Amino acid sequence: MTKEQIEAEMAELKSDYVRIQGDVEKATSFGVNTSAGEKKLIEIEERLAELNKKLDELK
Repeated sequence: MTKEQIEAEMAELKSDYVRIQGDVEKATSFGVNTSAGEKKLIEIEERLAELNKKLDELK
């Protein structure tokens, strides 16, 4: 994976994270179960950590 590919995936994940976080906040305000959204946020955080590690290895 190139630096550009890693950065592109990270940008996409960050965008998804913000969108999902907003959805979770809305769902919480309506008393809807948010466990699926919260699980997805954790998965995104883990993937971002992996990509950050790969990015550091490329430097």
